[in-house]
Formats: sequence, structure tokens, C-alpha cells
Amino acid sequence: MILGLSTSAFTLLHVVVSLVGIGSGIVVLGNLLGGRVNSSWTGLFLVTTIFTSVSGFAFPNAHVTPGIVVGILSLVVLAVAIAALYLFHLAGGWRRTYVITACIALYFNVFVLVAQLFKHVPFLTALDPTQSGPPFGIAQLVVLGIFIWLTVTAAKRFKLPA
Repeated sequence: MILGLSTSAFTLLHVVVSLVGIGSGIVVLGNLLGGRVNSSWTGLFLVTTIFTSVSGFAFPNAHVTPGIVVGILSLVVLAVAIAALYLFHLAGGWRRTYVITACIALYFNVFVLVAQLFKHVPFLTALDPTQSGPPFGIAQLVVLGIFIWLTVTAAKRFKLPA
């Protein structure tokens, strides 16, 4: 039992919320690339991504795992993104800070998604069962490269309305 739910029910909840976070994050990123902020999608992305990170800590672990480290880093960048958006209202350099930290938070979710896919999808597990070989590394490098490009592009394009 985790927080009153069976482990399988809690895992399902965690996965569903994670996927909603990734999906809404992709919409938010698309809006940023188009120079817009949509408060509904942004709120959904931030809330589900925070829940994803926090709920990840509830799983039983005997030691610090890579997922815990990513969860901590995600919460740090989310705190900065939330401050940039809601406290500093994207004024001055906070505009670019928000774009970068929102993109990093989305990247962390996708990074973990790729790791989980290699762990749970038989075809990918067969390619790299230990997640320490070239297939996993190449997949993660491709994802990182895509996110670097998208983040730089969004940071350049995102402008506040005049």
C-alpha cells in the first residue's frame, strides 16, 4: 500500500499523471514556440509534473535511485519556472528563465519515459536490458539533442504580447 492505494493502483495513477504531464508539456512547448502562454495548459503541465515528481518519492526504495535524483532536479526547476511565471510575471530575464526551466522539466519527464520504455517494452529491453549500452545512450542523446534545439528555439521565439 502506498498512500492508501495498492502498489499497482498507485503506479497506474503515477503513470497516468506522468503521461498527462508530458502531453500537456508538449502543448505548452508548442505554445512557447508559437510565442504564446496558455494559462490552462500551463497550469495542467505544472501541477501534473509536480505531482509526478512528488509521487515518485512515495515508491519504496532502499537507496537513492536515478529517478529520485531526477525528481529532485525536476522540483528545483519547476520552482524556478513557477516563480518566473507567477511571482515575477515573466518580466525581463524571467521570460527566458521560464521557457528554459519549463523545457527542462518536460525533458526530465521524457528522460524518465525513455528509461521506463527501455525497462518495460520487450523490444527495447531486448536491445539494452541494463540501460547501459549504446541503444539506451543513443536514444537519450537524441532526446537531449531535440530538447536542446526546442528549448533554444522557444527561448528565441517567445515574446510577451505588446
